[in-house]
Amino acid sequence: MRPRPPIKGRGILSGTGLIIMCLAATLVALVYPIWSYEDRPEAGADVLSAQTVATMYGPLSALDRDFLTKVRLAGLWELPAGQQAQQKGTTEAVRTAGRHLVEGHAFLDERVRSVAAQLGIGLPNEPDDRQRGWLEELDAAQGVEFDRKFANVLRLAHGRVFSVVAQVRAATRNLLVRELADDANTTVLDHIKVLEATGYVDFDALARQLASTGAPTPAGSSAAPGPVAGPGEVVPVTPSPYPSHTLPPAATGPPAPRGGS
Repeated sequence: MRPRPPIKGRGILSGTGLIIMCLAATLVALVYPIWSYEDRPEAGADVLSAQTVATMYGPLSALDRDFLTKVRLAGLWELPAGQQAQQKGTTEAVRTAGRHLVEGHAFLDERVRSVAAQLGIGLPNEPDDRQRGWLEELDAAQGVEFDRKFANVLRLAHGRVFSVVAQVRAATRNLLVRELADDANTTVLDHIKVLEATGYVDFDALARQLASTGAPTPAGSSAAPGPVAGPGEVVPVTPSPYPSHTLPPAATGPPAPRGGS
């Protein structure tokens, strides 16, 4: 009996099927990790828990600890900057803005040290290198140059921290951190307004600088949770309950409308 001749196209179909099977296997290998994490909420929770410790006031995350550090650092350089503005400002608006910074950061410094002590978190006692550089720039500036530099450097710094405060306030599960974020939000917004009221803020340059830094990302805090050395008791000025101020007059008024009667 003669063997049947091979059916034409069977080899082609077999090769095509093999290719399809390989492609399907590759697709499954690519999609499975995404599916497995998207459909498993505990995966994100595991990452969060790895950076979070339990306290009697609620979970304390790495972002919470980083926020405490940022509040303390802000006071360590912005309060002295405010004192310079009170002494060197050439307009009442600049001097008033300096007073707002001194009073606001004295209040926040007392608050953040109290919260850190209750949570067992260590805080820095000196500004970082970049902040010291800003203080040196302000110290070297005089006259109107100081006014402009003070308004723009401090407005940029407050704009950056404002988004961090909002992020912490929205996400924290810790009662003490939540209350501190409320106080920081009120203080920072007041400082933003009073700095803008000087009339020296360059909003175009400010927008470019803020855009170049991008959105804030939570940084790992160098301060480990648990009992640590205290941040110290040095407070530059006597803290007082945060006051409510009216805005000072701007350095220059708005331009007159063209062609107006």
